Amino acid sequence: MPHYFFGMTHPLSCSLVTPTYNWPEALELLLLSVLKQSVLPNEVIIADDGSRPETGALIAEFQLKFPVPLRHVWHEDIKNRKPMIMNKAIAMAQFEYIIEIDGDILLHKNFIEDHLQFAQKGHYLFGSRANITQAHLPALFAQKQTEFHFLSAGIKKRGRSIRLPFMMNWAQITATRSSKLRGCNMSFWREDFIKINGFNENLVGWGIDDSELIERLHNIGILGKRLKFAGLAYHIYHPEQSKSHIAINNEIEAQTKSQKLTFIEKGVQQYL
Repeated sequence: MPHYFFGMTHPLSCSLVTPTYNWPEALELLLLSVLKQSVLPNEVIIADDGSRPETGALIAEFQLKFPVPLRHVWHEDIKNRKPMIMNKAIAMAQFEYIIEIDGDILLHKNFIEDHLQFAQKGHYLFGSRANITQAHLPALFAQKQTEFHFLSAGIKKRGRSIRLPFMMNWAQITATRSSKLRGCNMSFWREDFIKINGFNENLVGWGIDDSELIERLHNIGILGKRLKFAGLAYHIYHPEQSKSHIAINNEIEAQTKSQKLTFIEKGVQQYL
């Protein structure tokens, strides 16, 4: 494994947490992009929703030389249980600030640095992503490419690859959940996450888990701050997951919003 990490320390301590499921090729590129961070997270936790042994073997290989603790939490594959495995991962997190990404995301080298620089008590951060195209996937994996810029081949929404962190002086702050929110690129204080009992494990299948969580953060008075021209990330193309249960999840989220719920019955506190 390459030895090209150059991360420095930062006064704010963070845990980088990512879900994964049976895509070790994408996870490998994600971890390689972590190694190139200007500021390393204090630990990385992989929330594994029941992947086959190939994923565990990849993580074990990285653990031998990773510059910060690389932790792997796994449970049995019983359909999609992302909220549960994320709760288990964040329950074991050792640091005060949580940066959440998806397992199909590549990080710009200043990604962690940006999240930590703009973290603020009483707020969470949410960023966007540029998209890596389906046609570019063979080259991406063959070359183990982790770095992109505005002129790179193989990306869409390339305006999201421009980093101008001084623009955060005019960052949008919102008291309601933004339609721009994406769970693949957001961060929050662990104590706030625990206060609302984390992810709602009554949600089933794909979708809504991140946005329902954010609704409850807003219901306790936490504000959102949008990362624009900072916290850059690149999403690896994949077919969309089944949305067969989305109506159920939408109803749960609507109830959270209309009743201003701040705490759910089945969440992170059962693992603390």
